[in-house]
Amino acid sequence: MCDTVVATGEATLDGSVILAKNSDREPNEAQLLHHVPARSFSSPAELQCTYLKIPQSSRTAEVLLSRPAWMWGCEMGANAAGLTIGNEAVFTRETYSKTGLTGMDLLRLALERTSKASDALALITELIGRYGQGGNCGYKSKLYYHNSFIIADKKEAWVLETAGRHWAAEKVRGVRSISNGLTIDEEYDLLSPGAEDYAIKKGYIRRGATFGFRRAFSDTIITHFSKCRVRQSRTMELLRRHSGKLTPATMMALLRDHGSDTAPVPPHGTDMGTVCMHASFGPLRASQSTSALVSHLRNELPVHWATASSGTCTGIFKPFYLGHGAIDFLNAGAPDRYSKDVFWWRHEILHRQALTRYTTWNGHFAPKRDELERGFIEREGKLYRAFKKSPAAAKPKLMAFTRECFERGNEEAAAWLPALLAAPVMKGLPFRYRYFWSRQNRAAGLPEIP
Repeated sequence: MCDTVVATGEATLDGSVILAKNSDREPNEAQLLHHVPARSFSSPAELQCTYLKIPQSSRTAEVLLSRPAWMWGCEMGANAAGLTIGNEAVFTRETYSKTGLTGMDLLRLALERTSKASDALALITELIGRYGQGGNCGYKSKLYYHNSFIIADKKEAWVLETAGRHWAAEKVRGVRSISNGLTIDEEYDLLSPGAEDYAIKKGYIRRGATFGFRRAFSDTIITHFSKCRVRQSRTMELLRRHSGKLTPATMMALLRDHGSDTAPVPPHGTDMGTVCMHASFGPLRASQSTSALVSHLRNELPVHWATASSGTCTGIFKPFYLGHGAIDFLNAGAPDRYSKDVFWWRHEILHRQALTRYTTWNGHFAPKRDELERGFIEREGKLYRAFKKSPAAAKPKLMAFTRECFERGNEEAAAWLPALLAAPVMKGLPFRYRYFWSRQNRAAGLPEIP
């Protein structure tokens, strides 16, 4: 279960578009931050997506992807032109296909093959019509769904929601969020041909009734239990509260929201209705936030702030740039079990200890995390201003700055861990919560939580 939010120029402090997303997946499903350079293919070739082979494009763009390690597609990502997309699972009345392009495949294909939000929307809907969407998107369990997207570039953003081969799209005006349910009803700007007639024929709506995409196609049962309406209501509340002054830092705080403006809610006290999601025992808490992205789509120099780790409230956002050199220090792969050589798994030690020592984490280490990020943002702002004055002089500094922030984040987290381990475990942790994480740690080869 996930959440994606966007603010267009009229809602942000500097007039740029900002997209942000938490990717929620299974606790031991490592999610890789993956940089792929632009490529050209001189002869016709086939492309193996997660389940389906399709013709390869003659050229693909440079992309930064946040993807489950076992999948070809990605939960969220951006390309060198500034196009950025986030994907959500949605549950509809339409049959889920056993094969086809996954929503994550569609997202990556759009990033690799288009440069504008409107073109990405057109490509995704064309691919859905040609190949259909489908395939199991669960890691250890089976999970089939349809997909929604927020598609943003430097100028505009669109919400695209699908049900099988049918879809509706709405242009964003100000702020918008999506979660794990259809949200576009009568206010669509674009609609797939024949969608209304199809809905009438299937009995989803009565002939003569006002057509709404959500009312016609939404599966109410699974949508209800995903608590997507609770989360989407919360994200829209936070976006509107700060509308006109939204910044990357605002979006980072939004992605870390535990549902309260006052007392901090510890992870074991959260549920599927919180934006920063934490897994626990039982089928209704099977997901956790496994990666986070905030893309600041400035005209001159977009910057993508990524945690590259799970537990958004315990991760550190670092800046990444595209089109200015190779990002060659990220892990090339992520195994099914813990490995000290994979950043995502290294962070899991800190993250999972913070889950049971959250009072200490929130009171002592979260302020250090915030201070570190404020320093990154302040320095990034200076680098951006230097880039605007002299791109040629500032360009060589971009990748060095990214690497420095990445390494500094690693060093700080490593320094915090011993003190966190020395702190007492929170009192009153439910037995089933501790049992759940003990099982997850054993399955992943991680140290036991004391």
